[in-house]
Amino acid sequence: MARIERGNGLSSAESSRSLRGTTENLTEDGEGNSYGSDSEVNGFAVSEEKQADKYGFIGGAQQFSGQSAEEIPTDVLRQREAKWLEMLNSWDKWMAKKHKKVKLRCQKGIPPSLRGRAWLYLSGGKVKREQNQGKFQELDSQPGDPKWLDVIERDLHRQFPFHEMFVARGGHGQQDLLRVLKAYTLHRPEEGYCQAQAPIAAVLLMHMPAEDAFWGLVQICEKYLPGYYSAGLEAIQLDGEILYALLRRVSPVAHYHLKKHKLEPILYMTEWFMCAFSRTLPWASVLRVWDMFLCEGVKIIFRVGLVLLKCMLGSHEKLKSCQGLYETMELLRAIDPHYMQEGFLAREIIELPVSERDIEKEHLAQLRRWKETRGDLHCKSPPRMHGAKAIMRAEPPSRQDLRQKPTIIVESPLATKSDGEGGEETKESKMTKEEIQKKTIPPPQETANLYPAAGDPSPLLKHMTVQGSRESLSSAEHDTYL
Repeated sequence: MARIERGNGLSSAESSRSLRGTTENLTEDGEGNSYGSDSEVNGFAVSEEKQADKYGFIGGAQQFSGQSAEEIPTDVLRQREAKWLEMLNSWDKWMAKKHKKVKLRCQKGIPPSLRGRAWLYLSGGKVKREQNQGKFQELDSQPGDPKWLDVIERDLHRQFPFHEMFVARGGHGQQDLLRVLKAYTLHRPEEGYCQAQAPIAAVLLMHMPAEDAFWGLVQICEKYLPGYYSAGLEAIQLDGEILYALLRRVSPVAHYHLKKHKLEPILYMTEWFMCAFSRTLPWASVLRVWDMFLCEGVKIIFRVGLVLLKCMLGSHEKLKSCQGLYETMELLRAIDPHYMQEGFLAREIIELPVSERDIEKEHLAQLRRWKETRGDLHCKSPPRMHGAKAIMRAEPPSRQDLRQKPTIIVESPLATKSDGEGGEETKESKMTKEEIQKKTIPPPQETANLYPAAGDPSPLLKHMTVQGSRESLSSAEHDTYL
């Protein structure tokens, strides 16, 4: 088993390059070419000269391309937005009684305008924030441990350097990233900072204010991927062995090839799992995977890894040009774009028959093997929560914890129409909506028309000013983002 060191990077005694992907490869483009000075990738000139794509990227391998993403018709997107707003207004009832429909809608993809809010609800970050009012502000006001601050500050410019939010050295994106990561080191001083946390926090910051991103990071580190970022990285090594064992069932050919060349899982899956594929996939696929991951849990991360291994190494024909360990590693560093395309990948993930039970069964088997060969784990991680429903069941929220601020009431027939998954509405949910309207209907001048007439050229909130990428969102201004 490769030895992993933690702190100022992910490294391995046997293969330092493969495990330092989060430090060395972050500024490489899709062809493996490193960009030069920081001014080229983190200067204002770049963002002003190039047009950002719809995700905010101005270049790099993850910039939008029509081949990598699915286009959703506007009318379908409006229907989905209305349904998600309805779900968010009665989140506890939907999770308790219609969780399968919530899961189906996450698999289809969360509407971009509501993704940040939906992620916060799915992860349980919304409840954590409400139950710990003022906690982030308290942590944010503290100076932090200089040991961790020094490492974090050196990492800031490496996080999505081609995204308009992080392109400016010392800009609001990098400042908020520093705040979130510093707050986590103060929240969990026994863990401190691990480099793979930075891209996780950065993805969250692209969709929500710093306070919300902090609680989202807390939930991912403590509930979805517990132990991944602890000293020794034992949890990620254990999950590597679980992935390897599951691969034997999913693709015997790929499993035999990796076994034949003694290619240990830790050499190719570390960055995949620790960064939740945010550094590997095209951006449309990253978002689709995260929608499912935050709903269904770590099994989605396992499924993505299994799909990629099966597609790249799953037939003798594909292995003809892959005769050794080095060639295999190079192949896994340059995955065929077709296999990472949003539509293809989402279908393969959904159809792959790997369940929470399969993962937990293999987890117990690998734990026994670990104890036999290496003794007890040094890091005692909390139990892993398999998705939003498990998190909510473990820590039942109050209605006040789930209440939206401000409450958004949408009167639209789209909310009850079907887009192929059934649009029925229960009597109970109708009563809930009426009760909410009586108690919390906003003043007329503050009510936003989310769904204007067909002739209106803007489908979004026209009266709201969209702030530039160098301005951070405040969690007190929930009506400035959806």
